[in-house]
Amino acid sequence: MNTSKPTSMWRSLPRVTACLMALFITGCASLPERHALPLELTNKAGIPGIPEARFWADEWPKFSIKRLETFKNEDYQRNYPGIYKKPHNYLAISGGGANGAFGAGLFAGWTASGTRPEFTMVTGISTGALTAPFAFLGSDYDDILKEVYTTTSTKDIAINRNIFAAALSDSMADTEPLKKLIAKLITNELIDKIVKEHKRGRRLFVGTVNLDAGRSVIWNIGAIAASDSPRKLELIREVLRASAAIPVAFPPVVISVEVNGKHYDEMHVDGGTGTQVFVYPAAVDWRKITKKLKVKGKPKVYVIRNSFLDPDYRGVKRSVLPIASRSIDSLIRTQGIGDLYQIYALSKRDGNDFNLAYIPSTFTEIPTEGFDPVYMKKLYKLGYESAINGYQWKKEPPGFKLK
Repeated sequence: MNTSKPTSMWRSLPRVTACLMALFITGCASLPERHALPLELTNKAGIPGIPEARFWADEWPKFSIKRLETFKNEDYQRNYPGIYKKPHNYLAISGGGANGAFGAGLFAGWTASGTRPEFTMVTGISTGALTAPFAFLGSDYDDILKEVYTTTSTKDIAINRNIFAAALSDSMADTEPLKKLIAKLITNELIDKIVKEHKRGRRLFVGTVNLDAGRSVIWNIGAIAASDSPRKLELIREVLRASAAIPVAFPPVVISVEVNGKHYDEMHVDGGTGTQVFVYPAAVDWRKITKKLKVKGKPKVYVIRNSFLDPDYRGVKRSVLPIASRSIDSLIRTQGIGDLYQIYALSKRDGNDFNLAYIPSTFTEIPTEGFDPVYMKKLYKLGYESAINGYQWKKEPPGFKLK
């Protein structure tokens, strides 16, 4: 959940402060013991009862390759009725914290314009992961996104710990409020609707980072929802919270896995730690997939970057925390641009039509806190008004086209 404006101080400073504290404070933490997955079992661990729940973001999953090699036309038609022999539209929603209000407004304006398509696949990272299920299910959920991204304040997301509690904990803040918000939004009724769309062949993916392995993970929310697992609702809520778990600022989410009947756990954090936005792994031969599905026309890729991409000048105080905070801001912004270039390159390689939206530098409002409802309402309005008369999607990442 990251930004490139002053609100990112809310993200960066807790990280830096905690890192400095770790150098000077050593104590006996009261955190529960972990049963961490051993290195040699990293590629064998799975979610009990849900074999296709997730896969590494830098690989083409073996189960997908096997399906591609064995399925016949009638198998595709039977298993993917909603996307077989149809146009494809892919939506990727980035992180951005409170700046997710831009994407929420864009969806509503897009709906009002009458041009919003049904998305074949939706992916989300961090705040984009929280948005993704509702964008996936369509315009009926625009009002929910509007409420979340125009009325939520920082206290509805996290509660800061005092310095001593933070020193003995795994984060600077307690995200129990975020956990409650996710539980309120992600219901059994919502899961049932995701299952219905998953069975049509549509896909909903969310990204986290496995902190133990240091690798990005893509979770197939539809496959989890469609499983018989008694804890599928809890798992989906955990994955969404993990995708938004800013390291050090927010506590990581420990997810139970299994190998040969033995239970272990993995530590997952904000998907933005690995990538700011994604569509599918570069290792996947997407042309082969679209050919097998007999996709009509050129697939369209829509990327919503809930952030500013233009550099912003700010004089930095000559002090450790401001220097560190500004450095992290710069890293997040440039990493985000790099992710856009990768998606653009994949689109060119695989014959997809690239479309990008992001917050323009002309929006100069400054939030007073991490989640400032006044700031978010203005940003939502910008997104809505940008889209209602037809958003002018950028066809290349910033700086790519020569003048």
